[in-house]
Amino acid sequence: GHVYEGLLDFEIKKINLEGLPKTKTKIMMNVGIPEKAFVEGQIPCDGVGLAREEFIINSYIGIHPLALVDYEKLKKKADVDEKIAEVVRKIDEKTRAYENKVEFFIDELAQGIGRIAASFYPNDVIVRLSDFKTNEYANLIGGQLYEPEENNAMIGWRGASRYYDENFKPAFGLECKALLKARNEFGLTNIKVMVPFCRTVEEGKKVIETMKEFGLVQGENGLEVYVMCEIPSNVILADQFAEVFDGFSIGSNDLTQLTLGLDRDSELVAHIYDERNEAVKRLIAQAIKTVKKKGRKIGICGQAPSDYEEFAEFLVECGIDSISLNPDTVIKTRLKIAEKEKILGISPE
Repeated sequence: GHVYEGLLDFEIKKINLEGLPKTKTKIMMNVGIPEKAFVEGQIPCDGVGLAREEFIINSYIGIHPLALVDYEKLKKKADVDEKIAEVVRKIDEKTRAYENKVEFFIDELAQGIGRIAASFYPNDVIVRLSDFKTNEYANLIGGQLYEPEENNAMIGWRGASRYYDENFKPAFGLECKALLKARNEFGLTNIKVMVPFCRTVEEGKKVIETMKEFGLVQGENGLEVYVMCEIPSNVILADQFAEVFDGFSIGSNDLTQLTLGLDRDSELVAHIYDERNEAVKRLIAQAIKTVKKKGRKIGICGQAPSDYEEFAEFLVECGIDSISLNPDTVIKTRLKIAEKEKILGISPE
């Protein structure tokens, strides 16, 4: 960034929220921090297109879920292993009020998700299941006891591939129980679940079955299960994924990375990364067309429509159902989309 001497000129724009135009395209919001949800929920929108679990797990919990599942085993090993003893001490410090340590994870995650869902109730809140990479999980307390080292964690053991894996399945079970608590005990049935980084149709089916094992059943109590459309295979086989999932949300960040064959964390190729690339746009248009033909919902929760107004307009032209944006861009993007729909002759429903 730049540091400027003195005061810069600026202008303040005021918008009467009561006069905001309605749009057929649902304008939703990306939310990750529960403490901000009640304030962000005052911004006129149609719900949350992406509620991230990662901030809650990282900041509220801070412990690898498997370390909580294995707490009693770790306690026994702590007598002869100082590294494990230190992990146990940290767990004890954070979970002092809990005799059953897994309940700490379930309660904290359920409360964080619940706070977001309550802030936007009764509008839909689509909660993406945990999508930490191995290096990110390793940074949690006890994480290094469970996480392998990967040369490229971005395309490694993440998302859907973890949930049904016997090495991680018990940890995923805690997520399912937290979501069940938020939906059934708190009564926040506006929560939908979204599966990230699901590489194959078969993998999607395995995740649905694994969720069922832990009581989180697709269709029960109105539960809908979405899938992130962020891998080229999700686009190419969108018709088959539509047989498994109730809806799709385009993750333009990963889709761009995998379409252009680059690592978005690498500064060396950062100049090539562009969600507006024609190859990416063609895949997105194809996904929208295929999914709508199958009678499923499709939205987007990637960064592109928040950063580029023209990209949001492109999505409207493609007939997307919803666009999920960063909170600070919701109002101005709604105004642009209303203008675009008017030009295209699209009437708000």
